[in-house]
Amino acid sequence: MRNPAPGTSSRFEIIQPARTEPLDELAEEVARGLRSRPKRIPCRFFYDAVGSRIFEEICDLPEYYLTRAEDEILASRAAEIAALVPAGAELVELGSGSARKTSRLIRAMLQRSGRLRYVPIDISRAALEASADRLLETHQGLSIRAIAAEYVEGLDALGDTAAPARLVLFLGSNVGNLDRSGAAAFLRRIARRLSTEDRLVLGVDLRKGKDVLERAYGDARGVTARFNRNLLARLNAELGADFDAESFRHVSFYLEDEGRIEMHLESPSACRVRIARLGMEVELEAGERIHTEDSYKYAAAEIEALAAAAGLAVLEAWSDRERRFRVNVLGRRE
Repeated sequence: MRNPAPGTSSRFEIIQPARTEPLDELAEEVARGLRSRPKRIPCRFFYDAVGSRIFEEICDLPEYYLTRAEDEILASRAAEIAALVPAGAELVELGSGSARKTSRLIRAMLQRSGRLRYVPIDISRAALEASADRLLETHQGLSIRAIAAEYVEGLDALGDTAAPARLVLFLGSNVGNLDRSGAAAFLRRIARRLSTEDRLVLGVDLRKGKDVLERAYGDARGVTARFNRNLLARLNAELGADFDAESFRHVSFYLEDEGRIEMHLESPSACRVRIARLGMEVELEAGERIHTEDSYKYAAAEIEALAAAAGLAVLEAWSDRERRFRVNVLGRRE
């Protein structure tokens, strides 16, 4: 942790599971994705240090309702959620980011037992360190064992716990970045690790009007466009690519039948891009797009079906006042 506050360093550790070097993984995925048709780059590579900071800006945008809607639910239901696991349960979070909303559940769980171990899992080590600095300064009785990894590796690194149960968080509608079959498969993977006392808290963005969704992913200030283009800037910095990142156009649209937002980067003209570390050149036609993200939206019945496909049951569910978002508490099906 960078410059830990007095008394916090003994309450914090960060581990990075043995794995393929992150730069090697980025190189492999980019080489594969830019040779495919259509071209693509997986959205998990958005979150370098710069991308993580830009995403925090997105969360504060007036158009981006998701963070506010989910936080509204957690603000009113944190105590109820905490009461669904035994006192002294461990808190695990997948894709923790800044953990701003998570503070509400941390406070509720500390109020029950006075002590709490929080295990955030995030691909961004910088985000884990920054959130730990803030949380440990403001929450006595909290200890943090952070895991710098992708979801699957992080789950594999969890191991056993001495706590009576685990409350696992998968917030922010991050499940929407997986296609529907992939989401069910991933939740099944989580379900296999849950005991009968454990609970999974799943934040899901609901289906809604095209205009609302397209504004959320294409804000007037262009912050989301900057977030999207930062992906190319990252390739320039880490792989020696020579993308003219600022010239690429951010494209996002909602496919209503599929219930899916798509994000792309569109080349303004025909160009050839050299990627030095990969020893490859990529040709793009004028108007050709690189697919960077999907974000699936769900109806209530689709959430129930998703849970069932994963071997889970929806035990509790709450929406915000405007019914834009839903927080679901899932447990193993008996």
